Amino acid sequence: MTAVTDQDHTERAGDAESGGGEGPAGGPVGGAADADRKDGHARGERAKGGDGRADAGRADAGHARGDAADASEGPDDADSGDAWDDGLIARRVTAETEQAAAVEVRGPNVPPAAPLSYDGPLRSRLEALRELVGLSRARLDSRTLAEAGQVLDEAAARRRLSGQHTVVAIAGATGSGKSQLFNALAGVAISETGVRRPTTAAPIACSWSDGSASLIERLGIPPRLRRRPVQSAEAEAQLRGLVLVDLPDHDSAAVQHREHVDRILALVDAVIWVVDPEKYADAILHERYLRPMAGHAEVMFVVLNQIDRLPGEAAEQVLDDLRRLLDEDGIALGEYGEPGATVLALSGLTGDGVGELREALAQFVAERGAPARRIAADVDAAAWRLRPVYSTGRRTGLSEEARDDFAARLADAVGATAAGEAAERAWLRNANRACGTPWLRLWRWYQDRREPPTGRLPLRAQPEEEATARQRVEQAVRTLADRASAGLPAPWAQAVREAAVRGSQGLPEALDELTARAGLPPGRPPRPGWWPVAVLAQASMTLLQVVGGLWLVGQIVGVMAPNLGVPVLLMVAGIVGGPLVEWSCRMAARGPARRYGMEAERRLREAASGCGRARVLDPVAAELLRYREVREQYSKVVGVG
Repeated sequence: MTAVTDQDHTERAGDAESGGGEGPAGGPVGGAADADRKDGHARGERAKGGDGRADAGRADAGHARGDAADASEGPDDADSGDAWDDGLIARRVTAETEQAAAVEVRGPNVPPAAPLSYDGPLRSRLEALRELVGLSRARLDSRTLAEAGQVLDEAAARRRLSGQHTVVAIAGATGSGKSQLFNALAGVAISETGVRRPTTAAPIACSWSDGSASLIERLGIPPRLRRRPVQSAEAEAQLRGLVLVDLPDHDSAAVQHREHVDRILALVDAVIWVVDPEKYADAILHERYLRPMAGHAEVMFVVLNQIDRLPGEAAEQVLDDLRRLLDEDGIALGEYGEPGATVLALSGLTGDGVGELREALAQFVAERGAPARRIAADVDAAAWRLRPVYSTGRRTGLSEEARDDFAARLADAVGATAAGEAAERAWLRNANRACGTPWLRLWRWYQDRREPPTGRLPLRAQPEEEATARQRVEQAVRTLADRASAGLPAPWAQAVREAAVRGSQGLPEALDELTARAGLPPGRPPRPGWWPVAVLAQASMTLLQVVGGLWLVGQIVGVMAPNLGVPVLLMVAGIVGGPLVEWSCRMAARGPARRYGMEAERRLREAASGCGRARVLDPVAAELLRYREVREQYSKVVGVG
C-alpha cells in the first residue's frame, strides 16, 4: 500500500497526459524514459535518465515533480518488470496502490483542532522567562538572549497550533535505515530507500489524522511532500494524532540536508534517533545532537535498527553498549518507570520489534504531553545556558558596612572632622573672649595685631587641597563599586561599576558646594544662658581691681585715710577672681563647644552622605535591585522558588 502526495488527482492526471509526471503503470513516462525504452537501453541507463529528470526538476524551483523527486526514493517493486534498483527518486504508483492511498485534504465540515494549552507550572515558567528577557535587554547583548527569545517565540507559535497532534521526527545517519523504518511505521511505502547516499533530500511528513496541516506548514514541508496512508480503522486509531516526519541524513555531505535536519529538530515535539550497528557510537551523532539534547530525554526515542544483521546475542551486547554511551551523554533512560528516553532494538527490514515501537509511539501520542514536555525541555536548556549570567555561588549585594564606609570616605574628603574641630575651637574662642579678663583680652588683641594673618603654620595651597579631595572621592567610589559588584556575574558587575562611574561625575564639585552651605554657620556661635552671669562676674572682678587700685592711689597721694587691708583685699580678690572666673567658664564651655563641633561635623557628614547617596549609592542600589529581580525570575524559570 502506497501513499500519495497532497496534490489533487486531476493535477496528476494532467501531468501524466503531458508526459512529465509518473504514469499509473508504475514507471516514468517522460520523453527520456520512452526514448530509453525504444532504444532498448538497460535499466541502469533508464535510471540515469530518471536521475537527469530529477536533477532538472531540482533546478526548476517551481516544478513540483522535481521537488517531489528530490524528497523521496524509489523502492524495489517486485510486481513490476522494471525494478528501480539504484535508489533513484522516480517512484511508480500502480493502479491498485493508488486506489488504496489517501490524500490529506481536510473537508470543509471538519472543525479545526483545538490549540495546545500549557499547564500552570509551564505557563509560569514561560512568563518568568519573558520577564527575565525584558529585564535583561538593557544589560545583556542580543546574542546572549537570542536562544531564550527563540524559545518564547516557538512556545507561543506551538501553543496556537493543534494540541491533539504530536509531531515526531525520524532522524539518523546515512545508511541507518530510517526511511525504511518510516515506511514500516506508516505501513506503506512513503519514503524511498536505496543504495545511493544520501537518499532522502527533503523532509517528508505523514499524518494519521486531519487537522495537522498547520503543524506541517510550520515545519516548512510543502503539500507535495505530505502523505496520508489509508490503513485499517484499528491501525489508524492506534496512531491517531501522530505526525511522522522523515528527515534527511544528519551527516549528509550536502549542507542543505543538514540545515533541514537542524531546523526541523528545533520545531518537532519528539524525535526518534535511528542508529545502526556500525554507526551507533558515531562522534558526530553524540557530540552534535545527543549530548546537547540530553535534557530532552523524555521526548526522545533511540532505536537500534538492522539487528537482523547481528548474530546471536550480539544485538543485546550492542544495545547495552548503546545504553552506556547514552548514559555518558547525560541522557536519562526511561527504565523501571523512570522518565527518560526509550531505547529499543528492531529491524525495519524484517519487522522484528517494529510493533513494540508502534505501541510505544501510540502510548506516547495518546498522552498528548509531548509538546509541553518539549517546550519545558527547551526552557531548561535555555536556562542552563543563561546560568553564567544570572547565577552565582556567592552572596551579593551592598552591606550596611560598605554604605557606612562610603559615607565616611566622603566625609573625610570634605573634611567633616576638621570642620567639626574648627567649630569647636571657634565656640571656645568666643567663650574665652566673652568670659576672659579685660587685661588678657587686651593682650590677645595686641598679639593678633603683631602676628601675620595666616598664623604660625603654613597653609597648603588651594589647588593641592582640591586635588587631594578629588582623589579621595574617586577612591571612595572605586571601593564602593568593587564591593557592590563582588560576586556578581560579569554583565551585572559591569553595569554596577558603570552606574558608580556615572554617578561620580561632578561629585567633587557638588561636595564642595555642600561644604560651603553646610559648613560653619554665619556669625558667632550661639551663647548659652550662663554667659551673662559669667560676664557680670568677670566685670565685678575687674571692678574690684579698679576700686582697690584707686583706693591705694588715694591713700598714697593723701586723699584718703591710710587703710591698706581693705584695698589690698579688694585688689587681690579681683586679681585672683578674674582668672578663676575665666577658668571656670572655660571648663563649663568645653561641653557645649564639643556638642557644637559635633553638630557641625554631623551636618556636614549628612550633607556629603546625601550627595553620595543620590549620585552613586542610589544608581548602584537600583542595579542591584534589578539583578535581584532577574534572579527571582531566573529561579522561577528553573523551577526553584
